[in-house]
Amino acid sequence: MSTSAQRRHLRLRPAAAEAVHPQLERIRAELEVPGPFTGAALAEAHAAARTPVVHPEDLTDVPFLTIDPPGARDLDQAMHISRTPDGFLVRYAIADPASFVVPGGALDGELAERGVTFYGPDGSIALHPKEISEGAASLLAGESRPACVWSIGLDAEGGIVEATVRRAQVRSRAQLTYEDAAGRLAAITGAGALEDGAGEPGDGTLALLGEVGPLRIAQERARGGASLAIAEQEVEPDDGGYRLVQRRTLAVEDWNAQISLLTGIAAADLMRKARVGVLRTLEPAHPRDIARVRRAAHGLGIDWPEGVEYGEVLAGLDSADPAHAAFLQEATSLFRGAGYLTFDGELPPQSPHAAIASEYAHVTAPLRRLVDRYGLEICLAASAGTEVPGWVRAALPDLPAIMGRAGQRSSAYERACVNLIEAVLLRGREGQEFDGVIVDVEDDPGEDHGEGGARAQRGTVVIADPAVRASVTGTDLPLGEHVRVRLEHADVDDRRVAFALV
Repeated sequence: MSTSAQRRHLRLRPAAAEAVHPQLERIRAELEVPGPFTGAALAEAHAAARTPVVHPEDLTDVPFLTIDPPGARDLDQAMHISRTPDGFLVRYAIADPASFVVPGGALDGELAERGVTFYGPDGSIALHPKEISEGAASLLAGESRPACVWSIGLDAEGGIVEATVRRAQVRSRAQLTYEDAAGRLAAITGAGALEDGAGEPGDGTLALLGEVGPLRIAQERARGGASLAIAEQEVEPDDGGYRLVQRRTLAVEDWNAQISLLTGIAAADLMRKARVGVLRTLEPAHPRDIARVRRAAHGLGIDWPEGVEYGEVLAGLDSADPAHAAFLQEATSLFRGAGYLTFDGELPPQSPHAAIASEYAHVTAPLRRLVDRYGLEICLAASAGTEVPGWVRAALPDLPAIMGRAGQRSSAYERACVNLIEAVLLRGREGQEFDGVIVDVEDDPGEDHGEGGARAQRGTVVIADPAVRASVTGTDLPLGEHVRVRLEHADVDDRRVAFALV
């Protein structure tokens, strides 16, 4: 499961973004979302971006490619896959912001304050200044860039044989969107094995991604892991109101995410061997969360047989189906509570990430996540047999708290934005009825009332179309059942939606 897979991807079309811009600005002010960088931090970023960084090892002849959402400029990852006599070689170039950030400097201090890139429906607030994140450190096509290049050998079944990482100079040959990659894959399907140099740049890598991706998914399922693929949703104007347009998740997105997961698993192993590291951890889902999500599946008409793990259920869903999309949103609760574990010298007990079913470390998104810069430095030292830099070791004790605060702030921002957009979608539709399923119930304080001692209750309802999760009131709410609810309240200023049981 990639980290971005847990987030609800709501994007506003320009007209919709303009209409709710004041409310989004209010959210950013209320939650103290990071604003512009200070002059001192920007001066360091400008100076670093103007100073060429060229690593001695030259891998610019390797035809890497990137696969990202449309319009992306902060490109963290570029891949190249080749076949070997015993399996595959995955080379994964990761952006190298450590070559542009002075430890202990003004910019470094502000990066620790931000922690992550903040994502909203009208754009992102970057972790790094654009001179670095969208310029000097970004793996843009056609540009020579410093990178941390992973070389991961896989056997014929996709299992890891060995993994190393080292600094090198790279040049991506193509910047593809997911749709571009899917179209290219469709075009080369049936053409047989392609080597780089045949067809368009990167066709050989894409063809092999179509082999390695499914192998890694099979490895994940064999471990007992689970991935959560949340497709992007767009809000667009519609006859005086707004509607939600659901995009289907493409297979190539899952395969692309598996390369990142593969690298994080390899990184955790390197850290353990080096006896210093920072792991991403997640406890198993709480039984009450699994029970609630199972109720949602029942109410939304999704088959979840007894004895089947939730990962198998998630794997069979179609994100373009409104009921499946609503269920996927509810299933995000199974992936909450992740944290970081650091160690230096004394090894911790095995600490697998429950959703990945393996030990795992964040090292593939250093332009968008602070901890990855430190994780990469540890792995580089472990591969080279050298000492971990002192500035990395000194920062380790504070990293979990820094990333915890950043995660809480970004999650609060994203939740507020989702609440706003749900209110925007439903504004003006008060009194209309919707199909939904009650997934949580609690008694309202007060006396029993009504015949038979019926009790007023408050709960949570999941609506399939549009995909909304909101409060619901009524008497004797039928937990886990399909219901009809009436929209009572949709307030954009309060960012609140409320339903009542019909």
